[in-house]
Amino acid sequence: MTTLAGMTVNERIAATGREEAWDAAVRAGDRDAMIALLRRVAVASPGNVADAVLADPEFYGFPRR
Repeated sequence: MTTLAGMTVNERIAATGREEAWDAAVRAGDRDAMIALLRRVAVASPGNVADAVLADPEFYGFPRR
């Protein structure tokens, strides 16, 4: 298993091969799936991260829903 300590959220998602799952969850606006994925990559506040991305997806490189 890759050591995730010290990595950004994006680095954690990429290092664990979850980019497609993350992109699909964000594009679908699926907060629950986003939080579940963030928990799997040991993000400390997954709800806060999901809410931030959903509030301004364009800032994070996703089209606005």
